[in-house]
Amino acid sequence: MDLLEEYRHTRAQTETLCARLNSEDMVVQPFDHVSPPKWHLAHTTWFFETFILDSFSGDYQYYDDSFQKKFNSYYKQIGDHWKQSQRGTLSRPTVSETMEYRNAIDTRILELSEKIQPKDRSRFDSILEIGIHHEKQHQELLLMDIKSILSCNLKSPVFSSDSKNTDLGVPQEEWISFPGGLVEIGENEERFSIDNERPKHKVFLEPFKISNRLVSNAEFLKFIEFGGYTKPEYWLSDGWDILTENKWNSPLYWQKNDSGKWIEVTLNGLKELNLDEPVSHISFFEADAYARYLGFRLPTEFEWEEASRKCDFERPSFPKESMASVFQESNIHHPIYSIQKNGPFYDLLGNLWEWTASAYLPYPGFRPANGALGEYNGKFMCNQMVLRGGCLATPADHIRTTYRNFYRPEQRWMFSGIRLAQ
Repeated sequence: MDLLEEYRHTRAQTETLCARLNSEDMVVQPFDHVSPPKWHLAHTTWFFETFILDSFSGDYQYYDDSFQKKFNSYYKQIGDHWKQSQRGTLSRPTVSETMEYRNAIDTRILELSEKIQPKDRSRFDSILEIGIHHEKQHQELLLMDIKSILSCNLKSPVFSSDSKNTDLGVPQEEWISFPGGLVEIGENEERFSIDNERPKHKVFLEPFKISNRLVSNAEFLKFIEFGGYTKPEYWLSDGWDILTENKWNSPLYWQKNDSGKWIEVTLNGLKELNLDEPVSHISFFEADAYARYLGFRLPTEFEWEEASRKCDFERPSFPKESMASVFQESNIHHPIYSIQKNGPFYDLLGNLWEWTASAYLPYPGFRPANGALGEYNGKFMCNQMVLRGGCLATPADHIRTTYRNFYRPEQRWMFSGIRLAQ
């Protein structure tokens, strides 16, 4: 599809995700790191207004001057912004006013696209494409935040009734071997990528093995029953401190019911824990501790990317029926094991983001974009760990084998899981 068609589709899909919510759901912020869905709707619109309309429209008049502070996430060069922890205090604009804002900016973007000067077309299209993928990222964040919001409700409301049982159980584990050597990592500029994926460069790898599948709930439960959350020898120092301070004893969204059975909060409602599903909502510290407990480790992001070359995907669009990978379009909203391999792997892309042992750092020769857009990624290259592969909330046409996601090692509200290496 062309860029304008993709723009329309992406904007509509964000609203489709929110259509399942009540207006009261749209304004809740239960934790500092969670943004209300209404804020996501407004911020993604602010992005297009600020980086496209203001840049290409001459003497541009903002839709509402106050939105420049309210819906700027962290772009310091743009100006002062609302504190992330206070986004839930913004009762105005209302949800309906936010939708009016979206519609107005959409109209202006489409009108501007018709009038853009030939000399500006390439830069216009480039920023529009970044904005589209920025909104796809926020679609994933929306589903993460919606799950967090609904999990705080005593009635455990159902966001989605779409689900699929894992009748085939957990795939047999196999270790896929790689010889190592000098490999190329990252993207060039021949197709769309984000600046933190560039430039392409060489990395030397020692021989390694990586598991063909994600770790299951049943396997992680053995770690819990072994007392894994009580044994500091498996934990990094910071991880042990966070575990102790927050009284972690299981993955996020696991809990025991009155009869002592493990249950799990899902976007499909409160369910008995399915032992034959991949363990999810795991922090880096938990993933690392589990790997140590087994005598294994997490793959580096470079090993992961090299492993992905044995699979057949670039911009995947697997049909729901094939279950070769689980993305946002699958409408399952809960991690399951796919029934088909891609190459030698199950779910290397899709289903759950996979923690790596790599700190989020710039590639050799990394150059952030000019201006405020340069704050998009580079400013976060400190105290974060890299995840690879996408998840069930990621749009299929948004992911790449070179895509570098990043979160703080203690965070676990995202759809994250574990793939082991040795």
